[in-house]
Amino acid sequence: MKLKRNDNVIMLSGKDRGKTGKVSVVLPDAGKVVVEGLNLIKRHVRARKQGQKGQIISKERAVSASSVALVCKSCGKPTRVGYKVDGENKVRVCKKCEAEI
Repeated sequence: MKLKRNDNVIMLSGKDRGKTGKVSVVLPDAGKVVVEGLNLIKRHVRARKQGQKGQIISKERAVSASSVALVCKSCGKPTRVGYKVDGENKVRVCKKCEAEI
């Protein structure tokens, strides 16, 4: 998977289309990512202890990695990710401006 934790991404589809956020969790086996503050769902939580109240919380849900695009740090545009072998190191590269990510 070409996305990593703490990458800035933009949503390409869904109710949050056009919004940007930071990747908090990457699930490579499922091909999904969790983005902070995007794709929120309402979760009803039952009161567990005596005197505690039940509540409705907003929670981020995993979204397919194909519906987000990485935002390049140098050009600031949504881009695809390429790779360049630099000696022994393999680095991610922006496909638009060819800068290192």
